[in-house]
Amino acid sequence: MSEVAKLDRHDIVGIVTIDSPPVNALSAAVRGGILDNVKAAIADPEIKVIVLTCGGRTFIAGADITEFGKPPKPPALNDVLSTIENSPKPVIAAIHGTALGGGLEVALACHYRVATKDAKLGLPEVKLGLLPGAGGTQRLPRAVGPELAVKMIVGGDPIGAAEAHKAGLIEEIVEGPASGAEAFARKVVAENRPLRKLRDDDSKLAAAKADRSIFTNAVAAITKKSRGLEAPFAAADAVGYAIDLPFDEGLKREREGFLKLLTSDQSKAQRYAFFAEREAAKIAGVPEGTKGRKVDRVAIIGAGTMGGGIAMSFANAGIPVTLIETAEEQLKRGMGVMQKNWEATAARGGIPADAPAKRMALIDGKVGLEHVKDADLVIEAVFETMAVKKEVFGKLDQYAKPGAVLASNTSYLNIDAIAAETSRPQDVLGMHFFSPANVMKLCEIVRAEKTAPDALVTAVSIARKIAKVPAVVGVCDGFVGNRMLAQRGKQAEKLLFEGALPQQVDAVVTKFGMPMGPFAMGDLAGLDIGWRSRKDRGIKSEIADALCEAGRFGQKTGKGYYKYEAGSRAPLPDPDVEKLIDETLAKLGLKRRAVSDEEILERMMYPMINEGAKILAEGIAARPSDIDVVWLYGYGWPIYRGGPMYWADSVGLKHIAERLAFYAKETNDPSLEPAPLLKKLADEGKTFASLAQGKAA
Repeated sequence: MSEVAKLDRHDIVGIVTIDSPPVNALSAAVRGGILDNVKAAIADPEIKVIVLTCGGRTFIAGADITEFGKPPKPPALNDVLSTIENSPKPVIAAIHGTALGGGLEVALACHYRVATKDAKLGLPEVKLGLLPGAGGTQRLPRAVGPELAVKMIVGGDPIGAAEAHKAGLIEEIVEGPASGAEAFARKVVAENRPLRKLRDDDSKLAAAKADRSIFTNAVAAITKKSRGLEAPFAAADAVGYAIDLPFDEGLKREREGFLKLLTSDQSKAQRYAFFAEREAAKIAGVPEGTKGRKVDRVAIIGAGTMGGGIAMSFANAGIPVTLIETAEEQLKRGMGVMQKNWEATAARGGIPADAPAKRMALIDGKVGLEHVKDADLVIEAVFETMAVKKEVFGKLDQYAKPGAVLASNTSYLNIDAIAAETSRPQDVLGMHFFSPANVMKLCEIVRAEKTAPDALVTAVSIARKIAKVPAVVGVCDGFVGNRMLAQRGKQAEKLLFEGALPQQVDAVVTKFGMPMGPFAMGDLAGLDIGWRSRKDRGIKSEIADALCEAGRFGQKTGKGYYKYEAGSRAPLPDPDVEKLIDETLAKLGLKRRAVSDEEILERMMYPMINEGAKILAEGIAARPSDIDVVWLYGYGWPIYRGGPMYWADSVGLKHIAERLAFYAKETNDPSLEPAPLLKKLADEGKTFASLAQGKAA
């Protein structure tokens, strides 16, 4: 019998237990274990009913995606499901933890399902650029109806046990998965309940068969944010097969759709991103087994936009926060903004109605830095100037308890210089949150020269606890994300001096898949910020300066690189901007030329790749995939392109190096010369991925 599954007999109840830590993924061994033990239970004349349960912290949490793209190993999952579904004895799935992907497909093949109250059930394959490939798109609509099935399959988000029970996906909510399922199993036998095969039950499809708009409207609502992605639309088509085709034909078409997506570039990129995120949590250069410090309370200094957003992230995770300001008025304003944000989310149904009050109760507003004294982690979120941050850290020695981790939320500044203001630099690091901090997933964890390994582990683990994606980076101006973004900004500005218009540049960038182009982003942030900074440093940028001199500061003034109609954030091309650019170029004795979209794309993306190569060579990022994680979760890089370094490998490093050398010469810009690491990899026909595999120096 299998090492990952066993069969126990409790008189008439056969209990098949899967035990394959950590998440009972459907590897070939687990599939074989289920098949062998279910067959053995069917063959045992004493057993009248079968319970399928899992050991450890969860039910089957999905497929073993390390098997994807490799030759298939028997048994096929569909063969396992067919055996379960066609069992002459009732089979009950006992769900706890998560039943996701293939795990839920196993449960759907069972005749009945029960779950613990905290269980989550879902088909998230779309997030890997796939669709469910073992009957999920055919059985789930029959279990819950096509509207909820579309939400779960095309949207990819799981539902809780209460919603699953209400929708008919599970029969009962039980206390213990195995014991609760066993009691339910005995009831099934005592009541002589029929075998409910979802494949044979079309009752919940009847309304959509009579009025297909029920289905199409649900699809339209859920795919609004799926621009550029293939999988959500393929998944929607597959759910449609359940309505339009007999079960076996729908199953066949689903499988064809799954296999097509499995070999697609998009799914390969999305699966890469999945592993890159997990890899980023592994900290290079930290001794194995290093434990983080205990964090029971967090203090956040500054109740402005960033500080408030960070406080919300901790309260969302149930972690108490002391929110500190210099004056009562600023504190009151910050607390009010958080309250309104949560109340607006609750009004939309995003969180329970009682959540705003519960979360606000976790935030203790205080005036004065001395109130950091009980915090295990202190996060400074004050103005982005070195003088102010140094002043705060200079005082933290006096008030923070020994062993507290001291973090600066800075997007550019030198953490080593900040740490030098304290007598405990080993406790100091950066935690760069992205705005709005309660929404954006990335947190760049900045390792300073003297940061202790356990402080670093603490920051990474707490970031994960508050549902952020941590990426450890080194100290340099702008760290990883903003340092690369600066190269794109430099080229965007140069393109205006050569003949491109803001709307052309932005259109190329958004067509590539980014949420915004550089000029629309500038308008959103406020052009006056850069203008003041340039004046302080004695730097000129004639076109941007001319816009600001004309009072065009961006969205806040209704005019920037674009114009904005009252109450709208939609950027509209403005002939006045084109005129201003022409006049500025005439003053500088420059002539506009036609700039192709291809050149714009190359000059937007390739200099960032080049900077990424320098970041890797300097050890600012440990792995190319860490850079990709930063861009995927902090800057809206399209997930179906895998991240800038992954995308660069797909384009070809030789081509990128050649084009950079060409633009360096054509535009007389030595900063575009290929970085030594990029040139070396290109010359050797290697990829950035080969660095992680230890195949390149």
